Amino acid sequence: MDIKLKLFCAVAETRSFSKTSRIAHLSQPAVSLQIQALEEFFETKLFDRTGWEINLTPAGEILYQQAKHILEHYNDIEKDMRKISGAIKGGFTIGASTSLGNHVLPRVIIAFKKQHPKVKISMMVGNTKRIEELLRSGFVDFGLVAGECMGGKMKRETIMSDELMLIVSKEHPWARKKNVSVLDILKEPFILREEGSGTRQQIEEYFSAHGINIHDMHIALILGSTASIKEAVEAGIGVSIVSKWAVLREAADGRLKLLTFREGAIQRDLSLLIPVRKHLSHVMEEFLIFARKYPYDTFFKKT
Repeated sequence: MDIKLKLFCAVAETRSFSKTSRIAHLSQPAVSLQIQALEEFFETKLFDRTGWEINLTPAGEILYQQAKHILEHYNDIEKDMRKISGAIKGGFTIGASTSLGNHVLPRVIIAFKKQHPKVKISMMVGNTKRIEELLRSGFVDFGLVAGECMGGKMKRETIMSDELMLIVSKEHPWARKKNVSVLDILKEPFILREEGSGTRQQIEEYFSAHGINIHDMHIALILGSTASIKEAVEAGIGVSIVSKWAVLREAADGRLKLLTFREGAIQRDLSLLIPVRKHLSHVMEEFLIFARKYPYDTFFKKT
């Protein structure tokens, strides 16, 4: 019933079976079957489907309000039971933007698991926009993202700082430099992240502050992951800007060179997002305490 209620709430909030299927990583027929099962269980229609529009019926409105309370109450019960037993176990799902999900959180999760081996942790990685969608739909419990929060009803807390750095291949003419002017970017093929990426958002804001419009640049490629961008830069396709967390190994072994801009660093916060009405379980609270205290500076000492 838990997954049925989550899917029902997601359809109610997105007003779309197809969008819910993408968020939940399920086929659209699978989502429809879960909603159909709920309608059969309650013996009433929950959605009015008129053309392309999907709206809650009066019964659907009642179920939506109650389902949100049920899902929140379930977390409260689990939280209270864990506190009584003193055990840190259970599970949760983290939504993480690309840089954090691929390069930072795995170490934090591994360290936490060593202390609490019974905890089950799942992680869904995507750009900032997708993580917010997953949060609003209830498919992840909290998110760790880069960039500004695009939607409302989220509590935001800075976890750590980040710097975006210019990367070039070791054969690039700039490889021997420590910094260049941001205006020099206009002369080079540039590899950009996709729409909805927090990194892209920050890059566009920085360039705009220095009089550069993204449409005036020579965009060689638009790619959906930092890993693919690093490969393209290493192959000499162009230059790019990525999180410093993402290039620790490549910088250490000399495959990629890191540069800064003379006009100033591109600094940003990496933030925790929690839906305003979200009730955190005991194990979630313990993980967040652990994540806040984690010594992130050791990432650089080990490189």
